[in-house]
Amino acid sequence: MEELEQRLIDRGIHVTAVRLLVLKAMLNYRRAFSLADLEEVLGSVDKSTLSRAIRLFHEKLLIHSIDDGSGSVKYSVCSSDCSCCLNDLHVHFYCTRCRQTRCLEQIAIPPVQLPPGFRLEAVNFVLKGRCDKCRS
Repeated sequence: MEELEQRLIDRGIHVTAVRLLVLKAMLNYRRAFSLADLEEVLGSVDKSTLSRAIRLFHEKLLIHSIDDGSGSVKYSVCSSDCSCCLNDLHVHFYCTRCRQTRCLEQIAIPPVQLPPGFRLEAVNFVLKGRCDKCRS
């Protein structure tokens, strides 16, 4: 539990029992997760509390969000050395069969040369297809 507490403290998040519970549930996912996924595993925590925790974790760069085109925003816990700056961004993969989204952290988003006067604020790079388990 000390490791979880330290992750919150390192991001400037006040440690509470509910936040620890939410972070622990988030870390159990090997894929990106949605608010609905968390509601399912944390039935004792109400939706507004989960939403506030997600918003705080996102603001403090403990998690990043992914718009995979499924209509439901997904989240993934950032590594401890991630600052969610443009250099830390990576590709995501959405499986069209099992509908799971995964971070492909080993694939960085390539730099894009914008026209003069344009300023990049966010990037969403999602590859779609079938994952290794659904491919056959």
